[in-house]
Amino acid sequence: MDRGVVIHAPMMALAWALVSLPAQADDDILMVLIPEGPFVMGSDKVPEQDESVGVGTSKPWYKDEHPQHRVTLPGYYLDRYEVSSTQYSDFVAATGHPPPISWAQNGYVLKSRLAELEQLDVERLRRLAVKAFRLDMDTRVMDKPALLKAIGERIAYMDSEPVTEVTWRDAQAYCAWAGKRLPSEAEWEKAARGSQGSEYPWGDAWRAGITNAGDEFWEDGVAPVGSYETDKSPYGVFDMGGNVSEWTADWYQPYPGSDYKSDDYGRQFKVLRGAGWGREGHYAMHQFQRAAYRFYLPPMSAHQDLGFRCARSASGKVAGSGK
Repeated sequence: MDRGVVIHAPMMALAWALVSLPAQADDDILMVLIPEGPFVMGSDKVPEQDESVGVGTSKPWYKDEHPQHRVTLPGYYLDRYEVSSTQYSDFVAATGHPPPISWAQNGYVLKSRLAELEQLDVERLRRLAVKAFRLDMDTRVMDKPALLKAIGERIAYMDSEPVTEVTWRDAQAYCAWAGKRLPSEAEWEKAARGSQGSEYPWGDAWRAGITNAGDEFWEDGVAPVGSYETDKSPYGVFDMGGNVSEWTADWYQPYPGSDYKSDDYGRQFKVLRGAGWGREGHYAMHQFQRAAYRFYLPPMSAHQDLGFRCARSASGKVAGSGK
């Protein structure tokens, strides 16, 4: 995907619409109701020989997904999109919670200081545009209004990207502030697969380019949330096959009836769901995009392809903190 595709008009229209929404906007806009009922969780798949050659995964394929089983969940709401940078910046501004380290590296931390930027002379703005915001343009020929416009557009674009480099506790703190919680692993998988247990969020057939999983070009690696109409679950939840991996509330544990043993089980790793655009160098493989795929990291991990979304019980009660 070239840069021209990245800034497609429909995608940018969606991005601007998301930017204009406050962090705690109407749930009918930002959350999807996942109805009460059963779904198929996990899988009984076994690896074919060519699936494991040269991949170097940290665990055997599929075994921690065994056995496939039916789970019945009460109704709940799930964010339609991954939590965006602009939503998270509202949380940071309201609570004083530390921002992601990456914001200091890409200039986004200056979003709340645009009035101060307007007071800078043109030479300092030019240096800031290149070193902080990494603008890919010849700033030497730009005057102050042009520089401020370019910086503003860059910040607006980053607004619509999913927030990344957040720990599990960061994600949990945001959801609590928003009156929500992190989804359980089962809630995430049901929202991705639907009641019939689809292999991928969009169905049972894998196709390249259907999601942002590392084989397409976006300026920052991540795409603005909701950019892929094709990466949408049966319930209308976006980006569950790619873009960023997402924290869930749960510790990494075996499924009931599993005969797979792992030293990693227990209260040491939190489960991630969904493929990211850059995880482990093998991110474009379709196995990672499967809705049943499980991954895990220490709760204090923070990566450039790791974000989250929030859930809320249909009863309105905030529960399931994962502690």
